[in-house]
Amino acid sequence: MKKLPLGIQTFSEIIKEDYLYVDKTRHIAELMRCGKYLFLSRPRRFGKSLLVSTLSEIFSGNKALFQGLYIYDKIEWQKHPVIVIDFAAIDFSTEIDLREGLIQLMDELNDEYQLDVDKRGFKAYFKNIILALYKKYGKVVVLVDEYDKPIVEYVDDIERATKNREIIRNFFGVLKSSDAFLHFVFLTGVSKFARVSIFSDLNNILDITLSKQFAPLLGYTQPELESYFAQHIQTLCFELGIKKARLLTQIKTWYDGYSWNAVDRMYNPFSILNLFALRRFSNYWFASGTPSFLIKLIKETGREVTAFENKKVSEIVFDSYNLENLNVFALLFQTGYLTITHIDTQEYFAEYILGAGINLTFGNPRLPPGAIHIQPLRGCAF
Repeated sequence: MKKLPLGIQTFSEIIKEDYLYVDKTRHIAELMRCGKYLFLSRPRRFGKSLLVSTLSEIFSGNKALFQGLYIYDKIEWQKHPVIVIDFAAIDFSTEIDLREGLIQLMDELNDEYQLDVDKRGFKAYFKNIILALYKKYGKVVVLVDEYDKPIVEYVDDIERATKNREIIRNFFGVLKSSDAFLHFVFLTGVSKFARVSIFSDLNNILDITLSKQFAPLLGYTQPELESYFAQHIQTLCFELGIKKARLLTQIKTWYDGYSWNAVDRMYNPFSILNLFALRRFSNYWFASGTPSFLIKLIKETGREVTAFENKKVSEIVFDSYNLENLNVFALLFQTGYLTITHIDTQEYFAEYILGAGINLTFGNPRLPPGAIHIQPLRGCAF
């Protein structure tokens, strides 16, 4: 059996160390042809960082890493200078820390590519880095992981979140004026609520969060589960003393159920990898971190999470909220507590039924004292 890449988000390490990799490069190749500026929102623990790492290797021209994968002979391999901005790796405790963290990132790029760019101003430094990279190596690729982390982490502290939002907006405002020097820009995070205000200047950014063709981009489909994890499934059957059909039914009951198009049901990768690594069923996604800001918001509504199930909402809901007016339906969907169960296509717009499918009754973990009880829902991945 191939080793399970539990906690590993670096594509090159997975390939070089012969970890199990579910080939998503067919969807990635399609994504690369989809547009120049792309945005994708997915819950935590769904493989966004691995996707960013994979894109980085593709645009760096490292074709050898992809031998045996779909994309190997399907694209024209060209090497581009790549800027990867991972906000999980930047200190944003204060607005000063966030600003200095971004400047330090620019310093590292300046040294890595030997650009000799003068450190003058905050926005100017970023723009001059992009321009210098373009002049020396060609058009630049910018990949942003967890773009919203400095805001989401302080969503219950509006003043701090707003300050971080302004810094990020000023920083990324450089991208529009640098269009001639950019080849591809991809941004990903948990929420969509910050996107509208942060990237207001990038009015040509394409949101593929609910695009039908990219629903299977992250997470595992049923065929992928049964194919790539065949040996692990066999081992778990032996371990638990049950037949394959029964095991697959249990896995589906526990971890299947998240969908972005009401057709493709996706397994959460973090839960599946933990299941086969530890060889027991558990609410792995919940144990990986409780969204305290969401619990607080729901508590303020005075309603249980189940009260939000099977409600019909318009697509506008997913883009209509901001820091000052958070929409609980949108947050529950973005964080993985609700999923799309049905899409009702109208003449000019679509309406979405949000539900959990089947509630998990196993475990029912307790939340911190004073917090509202949230029963884990199938597909939860925050």
